[in-house]
Amino acid sequence: MHKQDIKGVLFDLDGTLADTAPDLVQALNLSLDEAGFNVQTLETMRHAASHGSLYLVKTAIPHAEERVQIAIQQALLRYYAQINGDHSRLFDDLPELLSLLDSQAIPYGVVTNKPARFARPLVAKLGLTDKLKTMISGDSTRYSKPHTAPMFLAAQQIAIAPQSILYLGDAERDLVAAHNASMLGGVALWGYLSATDKPDTWPAGRQFEHGASLKQFFTE
Repeated sequence: MHKQDIKGVLFDLDGTLADTAPDLVQALNLSLDEAGFNVQTLETMRHAASHGSLYLVKTAIPHAEERVQIAIQQALLRYYAQINGDHSRLFDDLPELLSLLDSQAIPYGVVTNKPARFARPLVAKLGLTDKLKTMISGDSTRYSKPHTAPMFLAAQQIAIAPQSILYLGDAERDLVAAHNASMLGGVALWGYLSATDKPDTWPAGRQFEHGASLKQFFTE
């Protein structure tokens, strides 16, 4: 993968572009406490933050009955709507990276599985609404990642051929979606990877240790 091959950049949202785990885990803990379960630490739950609300609940209380897990998930979503974005921020060096992409006239956007009712307010709180050339959420198309439908819609909206787009994500489904859409895949190793994740087996052309290494890639 070479910088000159890239004409557009797309990001996964949670765990790639933005550190949203503090808000997600706070919402989880409010719902757990309300139901009489022990709260969880941010560090023990951070790896689960990329995989959706039900996954968070199941990671926290794996032995609870499914109906209990679903009830806590619904409470989590209710609390999350209230605090979404309060403690979230762009990962280190990514604000500078976005400015660099702006200066190089490289369009960028987001493709996330997060529903629009959460994704759009979050992007607004991060100050990115006017900067993103596309904002594809989990319900923008009939299918979400790892399906290619949201990937192709994003490519269409930024008017760049998929094979000239770098897609950055921190989960296997992100890289599978990019690969199947003929995009260049990059693993965001700074994201919410767990000890059992094996990014070396994901279909990606490159791995980036942190935002600084990604920024360096675009300045080489």
